[in-house]
Amino acid sequence: MRVAQLGVGRIGTFHAATLHAHADVRELLIADADPTRAAEAAARLGAGTRAVATVDEVFEPGAVDAVVITSATASHAELIKRAARAGLPTFCEKPIAIDLADTMAALHEVEAAGTILQMGFHRRFDAGYHAAREAVHSGRIGRLHTARALTSDMSPPPPQFIPLSGGLYRDCLIHDFDILRWVTGQEITEVYAIGANGGADFFREAGDVDTAAVLLTLDGGALATATSTRYNGAGHDIRLELCGTADTIAVGVDARTPVTSVERGCATGVPNPWTGFLDRFAPAYRAELAAFIRVVTEGIANPCDGRDALRALFVAEACEVSRRDRRPVAVAEIEEQAAKLAAGTTSRGVVQ
Repeated sequence: MRVAQLGVGRIGTFHAATLHAHADVRELLIADADPTRAAEAAARLGAGTRAVATVDEVFEPGAVDAVVITSATASHAELIKRAARAGLPTFCEKPIAIDLADTMAALHEVEAAGTILQMGFHRRFDAGYHAAREAVHSGRIGRLHTARALTSDMSPPPPQFIPLSGGLYRDCLIHDFDILRWVTGQEITEVYAIGANGGADFFREAGDVDTAAVLLTLDGGALATATSTRYNGAGHDIRLELCGTADTIAVGVDARTPVTSVERGCATGVPNPWTGFLDRFAPAYRAELAAFIRVVTEGIANPCDGRDALRALFVAEACEVSRRDRRPVAVAEIEEQAAKLAAGTTSRGVVQ
């Protein structure tokens, strides 16, 4: 098959290498907002890869069989819509868009066209999260009563990324919201979110926070917390703890977890902590693209479609309202807004 890779930043470069190495990909087209960067990426990969000057070439009839979108967040919705109009199966890194209206508009076009949209929630493809899901669903841990999720970056991203990222809840914690739903099989019904800024001014200037905490209520009766920070100097720390009446299990606890115990007799320091998301989740990123290719070529079930991404976005949006208003927010409040957008009854006009 012929695949187009749109965007070759950090994650896009990784995905391009994964696609280039896949046995079912016979040609890889690379496009980027910076044509020079696209050309350099294609040259590094070599045979079977070529750069195109603009994304318009990708959407010409018969140019490719599928599209992988890893461009800047602000471009996702329009590229998803263009792919849908062209009848192309699409993989897109989260989020679909940074606001609800653009997300609903993009999903409307995908569903109207009847095309495939798989979203990049890579933790669903990580072995630890798979094992945790099995432990919960099999009843091994008994009744789940408490979950604790965290996403902590070792160091903050570049300042220019933050105004375009959608904020800490939509950019980082959205992964925790999605994986809580997927692992537990429960929906998040209410949130109470707070945030803080103790680091660089560019977070505050963009209306964002560099540290956040959320209390979540799940519809099966479990309570959960989710925390995130851009300043976890010890290393990249992604974990999920699940506490049941029969057992407590954890994802992300291994020899590279950047946590040092101060208890007497425990080893001090972590010699080789995780440093970033590509370091921590490389196998999962490869697995999600392998799954996408199987969705396209074999017709297997889509493991994470646009509606899954929308559910996680509802929670992130509820967190933004909660932080702003300093109150608990029911996720149903955001769902109602989405329904109005889908029906075309808001002041923003009809969703076309």
